[in-house]
Order: sequence, then C-alpha cells, then structure tokens
Amino acid sequence: AMKINQNTVLQGQRVTLVPYTSAHVPRYHEWMQSEELRRLTASEPLSLEQEYEMQRSWRDDTDKCTFIVLDTEQWSGQACADEDCMVGDVNLFLTDTEDPTLGEIEIMIAEPSYRGRGFGKEATLMMMSYGVRNLGITKFEAKIGQENEASICMFKKLHFKEVAVNSIFQEVMLRLDVSEQERQWLLEQTNHVEEKSYFELKLPAGVLET
Repeated sequence: AMKINQNTVLQGQRVTLVPYTSAHVPRYHEWMQSEELRRLTASEPLSLEQEYEMQRSWRDDTDKCTFIVLDTEQWSGQACADEDCMVGDVNLFLTDTEDPTLGEIEIMIAEPSYRGRGFGKEATLMMMSYGVRNLGITKFEAKIGQENEASICMFKKLHFKEVAVNSIFQEVMLRLDVSEQERQWLLEQTNHVEEKSYFELKLPAGVLET
C-alpha cells in the first residue's frame, strides 16, 4: 500500500515536514549515537544497516506516519540538501487496532541548537493538523519521560492534559480529545502551512518524470 504521506511536503514558517527516505538515514543514525537522545526517545542503539531496515519498515507500515523535520529557512532556499537541514522527526502511531481514531504522537528535535525555539511546537501542530484532516484522528496521546519537562510543558501548551503516570517506565501520559472547538483551533494554528509534492520539489529543473 502506498503510504499516504510518501509524496507529501508540509511547509510551515520554521519547519518543513518531508517523508522519511533512505537519504535521511545516515544523519538520523548519527543522531541516535547520542545516549541522551536514545534515553529521551526510549530507543535502542542500531547499526546503520538496521537503521535502513527501520526506515523501510516505517515507509511501508500502515500503522505509522512519519515526517522528517527540516529547517524551512535553510531548506526553502534549495541551497541545502534535506540531510543538511534536518533538525528532527515527528511521528504518529495508530497503535490501537480497535480504535483507528486514536493517534500517539511523538516529536524529537535532535539538533540541540534548535531546541526551545518553537520548532518542536510548530512541527507537532502541523502533524496533529495533518492527522485530523487526513487520517481521521480525533484523539491524541503522548508518552513522555518524566524528566523531559520541556516536552511535557510544550504538550500542555497544546491543550494536552496529563492523564496518567507510569512509574515503572517513568513516563507521563498526556491526552487531547479533539472537540469541534479544538479542531478549529488546530486548523487556525496551521492555516499558514502549504502542502506540496515531494517528488516535484526534488526533481532537477527541466527533468520530466516519465
């Protein structure tokens, strides 16, 4: 099945979201060498080969939707290849087979110099809006490590409520039910976002797709 977002680019003010392709893997793999990032994202260390396999499964699995987060300013100048403007990733997992309207959202701003500057917030809003508009999501959950106060605080600003604490995994679970009012708010927050075709943007000028 073709992944719904494999040709989707969402361009916002600070961040641009693009599909996760094999070209992004080396940089992503580099990030995941960081013990701190692995702790914050509860990830296992993988070899580069495993990371490529992971990217393929992310591309093909229908129960997750993933975008790589790029710096819009750097990227839209086109002077910068995706992998040189990467700042993180944002994911939506459709984990509940009984309830396809529930999405678990995850954001990682991997580049330390981009943290605390609104990049994560815009990327999260853009992904939520995409989930609501294109995937039929009406409820969001986020699971965040208890020590990751910045992330917990950001989700609360996005109207999420803390609903549970898992002391074994040391995680906080936050939740947002998308009422009509929340939906309107989300769409207003993201009405500046432009949707484009990834393949068209990536094609060198003058080359026609056959």
